[in-house]
Amino acid sequence: MQNRATLGIFFLCLGILIFSLQDAVIKAVSGEYALTQVVSFRCLVSVPILLLLVHFEGGMRTLFNREFWPLIWRAGLLLIGYTTYYMAFPALPLADAVALYFTVPLFMIALAPLILGETIGWRRITAVLVGFIGVVIMLKPGAGIFEPAALLSLSSAITYALAMLMARKMGKATTASVMAFYQNGVYLAGALAIAGFFHLTGIHQASHKSIEFLIRPWVWPTLPDALLMGSCGVIAAIAMTLLTHAYRIAKASVVASFEYTGMLWAPLWGFVFFGEVPYLTTIVGACLIVIAGLFALSSPAAQENTAEAR
Repeated sequence: MQNRATLGIFFLCLGILIFSLQDAVIKAVSGEYALTQVVSFRCLVSVPILLLLVHFEGGMRTLFNREFWPLIWRAGLLLIGYTTYYMAFPALPLADAVALYFTVPLFMIALAPLILGETIGWRRITAVLVGFIGVVIMLKPGAGIFEPAALLSLSSAITYALAMLMARKMGKATTASVMAFYQNGVYLAGALAIAGFFHLTGIHQASHKSIEFLIRPWVWPTLPDALLMGSCGVIAAIAMTLLTHAYRIAKASVVASFEYTGMLWAPLWGFVFFGEVPYLTTIVGACLIVIAGLFALSSPAAQENTAEAR
């Protein structure tokens, strides 16, 4: 039988890689369009893709799930998580925003025993801490980290960690595609409700860039921008399913360290698209992240998780 721990790590790393493309797209359009508009475009494009995934993974009947309310609550957490994450983009340097977000594994390590009853060994705790040090070295967070928008990234990390732990808890009863479908639906409904509220109240301007990104009125996009926003739907549908599936089939405390692999892609996209050459600190930090992940995977607890799946 396939090694579930290794498969879960593979799904997570692939999902993180795909999601990293969305960050670049949203950052690119954040100066002219409202966050709710970008999200709505993304969610609408995701719907048919997710329905296809649901059909092939378990059939349409699985959408009528007995875990309806837990699915809604989990999707609500992710609505808060992703909204606050993207709101931080206009106000913080990307490095600072992402550095704070990548405290996710630390929250997961702390919360996994309480929510899932998992045993956390010293090896995994050490791996996560080493990985976090690698993130700090790579990003060299500066004074911008004390900007109020930093709290947005931090709240995003907490809510994302809770949502993924819920995915693990619900894993035996609900498929990854169904979780992703509910998440997408709640995100679309939430974006439209927020946009509608600010439209009706006439509130369209704010002094803070993060708030302005949220409440800015919708405008008709150019064709290239519309395609960019639509591409987020394809990215999100695939990545959400992969990430959710990762936490369904493997222990959260095993795969959490591999969230850090997201930091490997930012310098790559910077070099490919913007001609940015990675600093030595980027290389050192990336090496620490890889070492931390391998250390977590080689832990006795991870091997037990593999044995259970055989």
